[in-house]
Amino acid sequence: MRHPSTLPGPTGGSAPERHGVPVGRAAADGQAPYGCSPDGRTDREGRAEREGRAERAGRTLVVTNDFPPRRGGIETFVHEITSRWPADDTVVYTAAQPGSDAFDAAQPFTVVRDRARLLLPTPRVAATARALAFRYGCDRVWFGAAAPLGLLAARIGLPAVATTHGHEVWWAALPGSRAALRRIGDTVTTVTYLTEHSRARLAPALGPRAHLERLTPGVDPRMFRPRDHTPGHRPSGNAPPDASARAADGTTEAVTGHEPDVRAELGLGAGPLILSVSRLVPRKGQDVLIRALPRVRRAVPGTRLLIVGSGPYERALRRAVRREPELPPDAVVLAGPRDHAHLPPYYAAADVFAMPCRTRRFGLETEGFGIVCLEAAAAGLPVLTGASGGAPEAVRDGETGRVVDGRDPTAVAAHLVELLGTPDGPRPGVGAAAGRRGREWVARAHTWDAAAQRLRDLLSRTVEQ
Repeated sequence: MRHPSTLPGPTGGSAPERHGVPVGRAAADGQAPYGCSPDGRTDREGRAEREGRAERAGRTLVVTNDFPPRRGGIETFVHEITSRWPADDTVVYTAAQPGSDAFDAAQPFTVVRDRARLLLPTPRVAATARALAFRYGCDRVWFGAAAPLGLLAARIGLPAVATTHGHEVWWAALPGSRAALRRIGDTVTTVTYLTEHSRARLAPALGPRAHLERLTPGVDPRMFRPRDHTPGHRPSGNAPPDASARAADGTTEAVTGHEPDVRAELGLGAGPLILSVSRLVPRKGQDVLIRALPRVRRAVPGTRLLIVGSGPYERALRRAVRREPELPPDAVVLAGPRDHAHLPPYYAAADVFAMPCRTRRFGLETEGFGIVCLEAAAAGLPVLTGASGGAPEAVRDGETGRVVDGRDPTAVAAHLVELLGTPDGPRPGVGAAAGRRGREWVARAHTWDAAAQRLRDLLSRTVEQ
């Protein structure tokens, strides 16, 4: 829900008043009228509410720029975690976004939007966060992305966990931002990291006082799940005998014919289908998939590539398709972006998932983890990813898929052919077995429920320390 005392919005409108003081302005300025708490209530009112919460578990203030309705990996991470916490124990303080009113109103927890489109670690934002923590009785803070808002930790003055997502590697490599990471490591109670690769790159910059704990993203196996073979879905060389075999982990049923028929809607036909879901930027490797596709089609005729996402690389990718004389016009489909909630039918329609990411800019631009690889595995797909950053930790090479040199179209093509498989090929069923193992692995080790509980435990420990 959106609490009635949200801060002034981007249009500059005033917040409701309490005791004659606009709540938003009082919080933003860090001031309160005489005898009142920072939200404008009397000391007696604030004390009564805080005492009423003393008997229950602590409440978390989530401070983040990365929150829906904007799309993105960190936005998904923060929302999936907060949506699994008890609503009464969660308050989100985030930046203003166009069209956020409807989204916020649908949330079970309180969402407070700042008037600014971007939260920065300024005295005003720190004062606002302190006032919100006081008002709602929060005794702990989660910074949804450690940099730069983790710099607020000392000013807010509460036990805090700050989560890194991989982009902080840039910060660690540059002198000025490296100093900022050291301040975060010195003042935040716990810093979480995604992968052992990111830990190795970040730990020296965060400094010896930083307490590091691993926190990986998850997947909801009930949302991302295998398909059955209703009309419109041709069992490929990957396909197990029936849908129940692919959902043998017992976590959920397979996708049924009630799901949208993505193949029919996009004119993909019933042939083998490779799916890639990510932002359209060079690092993600969609261009290498396009260059590899002619080789794949020679071995597995009729294979198509479906690319879902948007970004500045789209025009270059369309040109790359036109430069491949062996590719017919319908061999590659760029479907544009999709809301995260609408992605499951796309995974269910595919036979293999591929994101051959690669490291760029002399090692500064790497893949953080690759949550899409976990989503694909949950859907029962074999996964191909690139050997960049933490991406190899999202695939068990040789078990749930393949980790390859994302710069090499020949290697990418060879492993895609292996994972696609054909009934009369040299190793039929390799991809199907990888898909089954991947789903079992994700259901066991990478669910959002487990990630949300892990973070709650870390936050509780910060208060107990």
